[in-house]
Amino acid sequence: MRILIIGAGGVGVAAAAIARRRDFFERLVLTDVDHARAAGAVARLGDPRYVAAALDATNVDAIVDIARIEEADLILNACDPRLNPPIFEAALQAGCTYLDMAATLSYPHPEKPYELTGVKLGDAQFEKADDWTAKGQLALIGIGVEPGFSDVAARYAADHLFSDIEEAGVRDGANLAIEGYAFAPTFSIWTTIEECLNPPVIWEKDRGWFTTEPFSEPEVFEFPEGIGPVECVNVEHEEVLLIPRWVDCRRATFKYGLGDEFINVLKTLHLLGLDRTTPIDVRGQKVSPRDVVAAALPNPAELGDRMTGKTCAGLLVTGTGKDGQPRATYIYHTADNADTMALDGSQAVVWQTAINPVIAMELLSTGAWSGAGVLGPEAFDAVPFLDLLAEYGSPHGISERDPQNPQVPLGGA
Repeated sequence: MRILIIGAGGVGVAAAAIARRRDFFERLVLTDVDHARAAGAVARLGDPRYVAAALDATNVDAIVDIARIEEADLILNACDPRLNPPIFEAALQAGCTYLDMAATLSYPHPEKPYELTGVKLGDAQFEKADDWTAKGQLALIGIGVEPGFSDVAARYAADHLFSDIEEAGVRDGANLAIEGYAFAPTFSIWTTIEECLNPPVIWEKDRGWFTTEPFSEPEVFEFPEGIGPVECVNVEHEEVLLIPRWVDCRRATFKYGLGDEFINVLKTLHLLGLDRTTPIDVRGQKVSPRDVVAAALPNPAELGDRMTGKTCAGLLVTGTGKDGQPRATYIYHTADNADTMALDGSQAVVWQTAINPVIAMELLSTGAWSGAGVLGPEAFDAVPFLDLLAEYGSPHGISERDPQNPQVPLGGA
């Protein structure tokens, strides 16, 4: 397999670092609009299979050209989701398998944003599904950690743990701390603002997709492996748009453990209009307010040496187990920042995101996963993925919960 990674930011470099220990590919080209950034990463990784190249991810023709020159089999999109459309289109034109870790962006309903969906996450990609199917090509969207691992967990729960699923609810939390910063997001602030301030989407079998207010339905969820209780709230996320397409359930949700301080900062940015992406005039220069916020904050990929703690991503599934009894199970994956920094020099959040597309690429290279069209991780057998996750040294976990109070593990906190 010959791989083209577009984007040499935190996740793209972490994916390359993780992949260097595996032998399922023969060549990996790491690209970025800033050639020096890609070249520096390749030099640090020191793998003779790796090369760096400059690439403008907004230029479809340029992506097609490099994919063909490099005879790439697969394109991994490691850029912000606002760049999905050109990369997605270029992969189709170049005849490459396509992977990303976040779907194309949503646009709220113009009149009832907190009741009805407008353009949903991934709609622009699913609209092109027939084109991919007709060419026999695969676009695997949402194969990071969330979406990604959590979607694999949904497939595993449906196939092996539950006979009937009431709710598939993603719950994400952490006890990460960053020394020296009062406010420092551990992932792209651009993406964080997008998903946290957009109307959250919920899916119900008898209603379909609908929206609610940001940060609604707070609950305290007890996370495993020492993280403990974290308040989680509704946030817009791809799993709610992906899971119901392939997994039979009555309800799908996504709740994120943000904390009051983080939520208040996001609310303030919104109040001041600093979350907007439309450029405004600043002393004769056109500048996006959100880009200014991103530029003013530290680069999340460079926070690892100041970070301590763990991050946990997982899916809480409630319903009826295979034995016919009520069941509540949290299928999860954790990453400890000390471990990920020691192993690959990547902070926990970006590393945990990056390991999943690498595993997917290996499964595609061996034929364990295959398909055509625009598909989510739920469309594939979960067992080979979870087996490889363990082989990579980062196995998933399962926490059985009280069916009457699924926020708490069986036996209490």
